Amino acid sequence: VQLQASGGGLVQAGGSLRLSCAASGRTFSRYDMGWFRQAPGKEREFVSAISWSGSSTHYTDYTDSVKGRFTISRDSAKNTVYLQMNSLKPEDTAVYYCAARWMYSGSDYRQSSAYANWGQGTLVTVSS
Repeated sequence: VQLQASGGGLVQAGGSLRLSCAASGRTFSRYDMGWFRQAPGKEREFVSAISWSGSSTHYTDYTDSVKGRFTISRDSAKNTVYLQMNSLKPEDTAVYYCAARWMYSGSDYRQSSAYANWGQGTLVTVSS
């Protein structure tokens, strides 16, 4: 699967952005999807994840710093996963990457190594 992230930009603190990650192929619904981010000078970190569409153990998960502010969702009809980001803070500034891994992977979805497919990244800048 190939991924294309978009929706980044410059926003003031307290504002909102919605990131999109469009996937190619007809098997999108069978991929767990994740969002990661990398701030300047820092390592890439987990932001959020959502399970594949038919999972019996459906999950959405978030890193603690974005809980209550960010929402992940997916639209299988559009082959797209979204990250709605509200109440943005300057510390949310980073390049955001979407990632995909095949269902039943069994690995820890919070680890970037669990994902084989990555988008190119979209820059989010939050000004104070």
